[in-house]
Amino acid sequence: MDLLRSLPIGLYLEQPQTWLHKLDPRIKFIWLMSFLTTYIFANNLWRVLLVILLIIATLIARIPKRVWQQQMGWLLMLCFFVLVIAAISPDGLGISYQPRLPENDFISTEQSNPATSTTPTPTIETSPTHDQQKYSYVLFEKGAIKVTRRSLDLAISLSTILFTVIYSTNLYLLTTAAEEITAALESLMQPLQRFNIPVTEITLMLTLSLRFIPLVLEEVQNLVRSIMTRAINWKKLGLKGAVKVWMLVAERLLQNLLLRAEQMANAMMVRGFTSPNEHRVQWHDLRLKRRDWLAIATLILFWGVRLAIGNEV
Repeated sequence: MDLLRSLPIGLYLEQPQTWLHKLDPRIKFIWLMSFLTTYIFANNLWRVLLVILLIIATLIARIPKRVWQQQMGWLLMLCFFVLVIAAISPDGLGISYQPRLPENDFISTEQSNPATSTTPTPTIETSPTHDQQKYSYVLFEKGAIKVTRRSLDLAISLSTILFTVIYSTNLYLLTTAAEEITAALESLMQPLQRFNIPVTEITLMLTLSLRFIPLVLEEVQNLVRSIMTRAINWKKLGLKGAVKVWMLVAERLLQNLLLRAEQMANAMMVRGFTSPNEHRVQWHDLRLKRRDWLAIATLILFWGVRLAIGNEV
């Protein structure tokens, strides 16, 4: 259960402060959305490049190895298993492929008026081109294991999207505090106030959620440890007894979480936080600096490369 505390969700690395920490949270959020959106309708080359770019960004940022090694290791192992399983799975195309040319590689051409012609019809011998000889739909086949072009494409798509979505979000939460995320979203969502959308309330709920997630993980870990220290003989309990025990654990977990939520609400009321519109909080001072403008220029180059090579098949 110690793995729960190393999960990327809701965790923030306070020290050391890397150059990713010092970037404007709005720029980092736009970068995150760019990673998630450029994946759509892209070829597999671009999807693999996204994975490589995330790994390089982690190494260049000089994030401590103890922080990302376990997370990236488990995630890469999971993506590798997804890649292998999807590659050897059936591709779903139940079509029997046949060669375009006849087996004797001869194409008969008739004359313009075959009814009046008595001469034998000439034949033209053709040979397959280099591309026709090189192309093969089945890339690997040995026994029950069969890898086709479609199954390999699907495997690369599944594994890369799994890594990109999880690790890009992990890297963003790892280098951005909850207050910075709230300030960035509130700043980017300001135009929505014209449509009477409660931007301040939404950002406040997001901040409380990010603060509450580590508490949930801690409560789950404590309850599971309490069950493990009691050395319960699960074989003697049977299925009915085991279900009863875990139902009691779930009930206790819900009670603890409601207690934590009530404590947070009381703390906000004591500090006079009765309404977001009446009690405004300056979450973070947002100012674009030189490194932020450099990140914006790199982002424009990133999208340019995506439009140049990301759509090629």
